[in-house]
Parts: sequence; structure tokens; C-alpha cells
Amino acid sequence: MSTAPSLLPISTDQIRALDTSPLTAWSSLSAAQLIEHAGRLQIGFDWNRPQEDPRELSEVPELRLWSLRADALYPWLPFVLDRGSGQLCRHVAMLLPHGFSRNEGIRFAPESLELWITHRLFLLDDWSRRHNQHCRQGLGQMAAVLGFDLDPAFWAALPQL
Repeated sequence: MSTAPSLLPISTDQIRALDTSPLTAWSSLSAAQLIEHAGRLQIGFDWNRPQEDPRELSEVPELRLWSLRADALYPWLPFVLDRGSGQLCRHVAMLLPHGFSRNEGIRFAPESLELWITHRLFLLDDWSRRHNQHCRQGLGQMAAVLGFDLDPAFWAALPQL
């Protein structure tokens, strides 16, 4: 895989069948390779909506359900999603309560975001340490993209690599 963002198309049939097989190539990567490719995956949903449908993709139940399944099976998924294009924010919006404003974009419920990001930081930090990897800087960047201000002391109480 190159250093450029990688687009992973997800078809309507895969969405309806909750088929996460398009992520198979990514799941076969080692922890070190996943960390190396942090922030580079883009997911493209092939989901046709009527032009008059005002919903954001994160409001479409079928897409949310597919994303919930993918997130459950691949907990490292948010870490590898492209951060600059809004992929990470969209994925988290699939998982958490939020509002959307044309002026302000996605607005997460603060308590939900805090619980989710803290849980994900614990999970991914432990996952990386079990594989003798270190990704705390990338985790901090992931949190920052979501508007979560991570206190540097957060890591102090956790085991070090």
C-alpha cells in the first residue's frame, strides 16, 4: 500500500448484507503496518439516494449499521481512516449521537464523544502495546481531529511500552 489515501469502495449489496469483506486486505496487515498507514483509508459508500433526501450519510440507517459492524470487527478502523477528508468524523458520526449544521458541520454530543474517544484510546493503546508498537502520537492526532483536547497527563497512568 502506498502513502497516498486509499479508496475502498463499499457496494450497495455489501452494505445491505453487512459484508465487511472489503476490509480483508487491511485486516491482514500487521499492527506495525496499520500504524504506518494511519489516517490513509477512505471508505466510499455506493449508496444511491433520491435527490430530495436531505439526510447526511451518517443518518442513513443501513450505512450506520454497516459502519457499526465494521467498527466492532475492526476496532483499529477509526485509526486508519483518512482524517483530512472527513472520513474519521463521518465514521464516528455513524457510531455516536450528533447533530449537523450547514455552518458548523458535525456536532457530537460532548459526553458521548468523551466516552467513545477515551474507550478507543484505551483499546488502541493496549492493542499497539500487545504488538510492541507505539502509536500514542497518532492516537492524540485522531482525538484532536474529533475536537477532543487530550491532556498529556492522560497517558501517565497507563503502562508504558
